[in-house]
Amino acid sequence: MRSFVALILGLGLLPGAPAVVSAQTPGPFSNTAVLEALASAAPVQSPAPAPVAFEYSQGYQTRAKIHKYASFATLPLFATEVVLGQATYNEPSGGQKGAHVAVGATIGALFAVNTVTGAWNFWEARKDSHKRKLRWVHGLLMMAANAGFVATAAVAPDSDAFDYNDQRRTHRAVALTSIGVATVGYLTMFIGNR
Repeated sequence: MRSFVALILGLGLLPGAPAVVSAQTPGPFSNTAVLEALASAAPVQSPAPAPVAFEYSQGYQTRAKIHKYASFATLPLFATEVVLGQATYNEPSGGQKGAHVAVGATIGALFAVNTVTGAWNFWEARKDSHKRKLRWVHGLLMMAANAGFVATAAVAPDSDAFDYNDQRRTHRAVALTSIGVATVGYLTMFIGNR
């Protein structure tokens, strides 16, 4: 800015300022040429405004802790469920079926808690632009996984059904897809929120 003012003063463009270059000076250094060059120059960009501080409520902080600590159980539960599900798939009459159902119900309860706490905090943070895209990606992936887990339970095989083997394959495919989507959503927030 100082050099710009010095240039203006040096060229005699302000009233009462001594002109270093006369108005009759031909060529690119005449007052007219300088004025035309300044007029055609691109405007100076001002820096982007600083992000506004966003204050979260105490309830947000509590829900975030519940969400975070409950999330620590996600991947171990998924691994356990995959192992139990594969054992049940290989030997449907084995004793693992009860454990498979129990771990599946635990995953359902975990996702219910994390859906409530996550959605509530998502709503409270809706005006905070910091990491908004990350929250959206995580939230959409986890909601898709929620729908997948509901579908997994809905297509659970019935041992008396005529198409039992088809039901088992469908149940397994939907379960593994839902676990995969949930794992990507989990890791998106785990890695991206550091």
